Amino acid sequence: MRTTRRADGFTLIELLIVVVIIGLLATIAIPKFGFTKEKAYLAQMKTDLRNLATQQEAYLYDNSLYTTSFPATVGHTYTPKTCAIFVNATPVSPAVDDGVAA
Repeated sequence: MRTTRRADGFTLIELLIVVVIIGLLATIAIPKFGFTKEKAYLAQMKTDLRNLATQQEAYLYDNSLYTTSFPATVGHTYTPKTCAIFVNATPVSPAVDDGVAA
């Protein structure tokens, strides 16, 4: 009489292969998410500087002059990079064009 083997679950080798594949996918994906977060921080800083420039234009229309402290640089606690903007002032690194946040 022949006995048939019934497959009740996965073998240890199959489970190890699945764990290795998940580990490889995680090592590929995690650095990309970190870069995406940094890009989001930089976009937030540039948006803040554009809002500051809009407020400066409103101040100009109300008072016929810019404030004296308009060259601005902002940073974020989670990235070492900074963004800057200037209008009618000496360039502030990394900004190189007048009125453009960089």
